[in-house]
Amino acid sequence: MLGFLIQRLLQAAAVMVVISALVFVGVFAIGNPIDVLIAPDAPQDIRLDTIARYGFDQPLWRQYLNFVSSLVLGNFGRSFVFNMPVLDLILSRLPATLELTLAALIGATAIGVPLGMYAGYRPHALGSRIVMGLSVLGFSVPTFWIGLLLIMAFAVELGWLPAGGRGDTVAVLGVQWSILTLNGWTHLLLPALTLSLFRMALMIRLTRAGMREAMMSDYVRFARAQGLSDGKVIFGHVLKNISIPLVTVFGLELAATLAFAVVTETIFSWPGLGKLIIDSIQSLDRPVMVAYLMLVAFLFIMINFTVDIAYAALDPRVRSGRS
Repeated sequence: MLGFLIQRLLQAAAVMVVISALVFVGVFAIGNPIDVLIAPDAPQDIRLDTIARYGFDQPLWRQYLNFVSSLVLGNFGRSFVFNMPVLDLILSRLPATLELTLAALIGATAIGVPLGMYAGYRPHALGSRIVMGLSVLGFSVPTFWIGLLLIMAFAVELGWLPAGGRGDTVAVLGVQWSILTLNGWTHLLLPALTLSLFRMALMIRLTRAGMREAMMSDYVRFARAQGLSDGKVIFGHVLKNISIPLVTVFGLELAATLAFAVVTETIFSWPGLGKLIIDSIQSLDRPVMVAYLMLVAFLFIMINFTVDIAYAALDPRVRSGRS
């Protein structure tokens, strides 16, 4: 097990090096941030001084080495637009995205897994057909359209919920959280519901497929032959065996939702990382773009690493095979 962990850590480090090169080339090869930093009619000496101060006059390979060394030291530079350390800017927006992501994914899992288990246990029932039909809608309908419909229905027509913003927040250990206030929950509900529908449909279909396969397996027949009730068979045997793909999807969707909640945050004016990266792209704020992409890559790698460890905890065969 220790050898596997070391191997995965080395692979993660290699992937981060490759991603850093791709991010550097992709971001630093487009646009001219000097046009953002100084006025277009600035004198030539000021323009040259600004270029030298930010190191844009150096060869590309030297800029990349400076970029990597700064990343290793935890220095992501300063935002061209906000004129503050990029890491502080990202950390100030991260709690809002974390709230939205966790609320959407936990809600999708808490609703999708039981519905998928029901649909897999009674595949021919009317309720199962309705559940599977709704899951098709969850896959098919675009996120931005769902968000606009929810705003029109619950914010404009009914006036029950706010159309955007984060609402009231409470500071805990210097971090602002909206989930600790009732007003914050009213602002969170619509964007979290919008973001969760696709994940809920995915959980329903994945759980149903696992249930259908497991219910026809030999160990379920043996368990029923021993006189175990359906509840003990499902929750004591079937759920354990279908938990590995569910954990995989939960981990990958957590990273994907955290990284790509851009559309939902833009529609609901949610002040998170998604809205920050859209504003940074529009203003060509390179340090923020680079830090965001590196953070996304790091999150994907660490969540995949955590999922691999969860495999070993859930399935003894994985531990014995890897050892």
